[in-house]
Amino acid sequence: MTAEPNNRIGILGGTFNPIHTGHLILAQSALETFDLDRIFFIPSAKPPHKKPSVLADAEHRMAMLDTAIEDDMRFEMSDIEIKRGGPSYSIDTVRELKKIYPSVEFHFIIGADSLLELHLWKDINDLLNLCTFVTFGRPGVNIAQIQKKDLFLDPPWPEKLLENIVTNRLIDISSSDIRHRIAECMSIRYLVPRAVEMYIAEHNLYVR
Repeated sequence: MTAEPNNRIGILGGTFNPIHTGHLILAQSALETFDLDRIFFIPSAKPPHKKPSVLADAEHRMAMLDTAIEDDMRFEMSDIEIKRGGPSYSIDTVRELKKIYPSVEFHFIIGADSLLELHLWKDINDLLNLCTFVTFGRPGVNIAQIQKKDLFLDPPWPEKLLENIVTNRLIDISSSDIRHRIAECMSIRYLVPRAVEMYIAEHNLYVR
């Protein structure tokens, strides 16, 4: 990461296994909707809540991420979780980022499916105090039906979280589907940036 980021930074974490067009559209939407200055893409070392059947080495996931965002100066990759190793808990990452950038206002970007699981995250109350969560709708999750009681969090967090929900640009692209298509020798054209498609082919990733 650069030494001096601007004051409103979005955090977009995940395995990025691989990064795809949906991730990039989500980041663009977050920038515009919440008036953010930059987005930090943070690939996880070991996701505590997801266990993908095929997890490419961190080196490959970071390289694909780098090539996907290299033309947009507002996007930046952080290897903070890869360097730390072990399970990638968001609270540890945000605490570390706050130490490095104490004046930055961080916005944690999640999908609606993750919103319903936040109560299970490590030290979630501390995390909610350290950054602002912004939620984007996901295909298959009916945002309109989510109520405060469904979040299983103490006040005022359910109300605050439901205020920061965006339902535009529902992109039905998933890394798991991309991996499946590769394994079945199907095209992933347009689902990932061309440079990422070429990297996957060059390194023979996700094939059976």
